[in-house]
Amino acid sequence: MAVSTRPPEIVLVRHGETEWSRAGRHTGRTDVPLTDRGKEDAEAVGRLLRNRQFALVLTSPLARAAETCRLAGFGHVAAQRDDLMEWDYGAYEGRTTIEIREERPGWTIWRDGVPDGETAADIGARADRVIDELRAAEGDVALFAHGHLLRLLAARWLGLAPTEGRLFALDPARISVLGHERETPVVRLWNASRLPSA
Repeated sequence: MAVSTRPPEIVLVRHGETEWSRAGRHTGRTDVPLTDRGKEDAEAVGRLLRNRQFALVLTSPLARAAETCRLAGFGHVAAQRDDLMEWDYGAYEGRTTIEIREERPGWTIWRDGVPDGETAADIGARADRVIDELRAAEGDVALFAHGHLLRLLAARWLGLAPTEGRLFALDPARISVLGHERETPVVRLWNASRLPSA
C-alpha cells in the first residue's frame, strides 16, 4: 500500500451567507446570524469535507463562522482563535462600499483603510500568528472565518503584502485550499463550491 507524501493542506472556509453579506454591508465585529441559505450552504460544506481528516480545526469566535463550523460537522473539535475575527471596520461597520464612496470617491479598504478600525497591517500581524500555528500542525488544518481575513491570510501565506488580499475574491460558504508545491507555499484551490475529484 502506497503511503501519501502529500504535504499538509490548509482548508479555508468562509462562513455562510448573512443578511449583511447578501446586502454587501461590511460586517466586522457585529454578530450577524446566518440566513437560512447560509445554514444550508454550511451543511453543504460539511458534505464536501466529510471524508477529510484534520489534525486541527480553528474557527473565529464570531457566531456566523462558529455556526458554519458547527453545521459543517466540526464544531465539536474546533478551537476558537480571536486572531481569526474579521477586519474591524470601525466607522464603516455595517456600511456598503457604494455608501462609503459617496463620501470618499474611489475608496477601497485595501488602499484607504477605515477610520477608527484596523489597518491591513494590523490584520496581517494576526494572520501571521495564525500561519505560525498552521505550520506547526502535524496534518491538514481547517479554518472557518471571514472574507477579508481569509483573503489577507492567503496573501500572507504566499509571502505577499497584506494589501494583496485584494486579489483573492471570496464568496460566502466557499472552500479554498492552501498548500505547497515542494517547499513553495501555493494556492491549490480558490473560492470553490465543490472539491476536485481525487
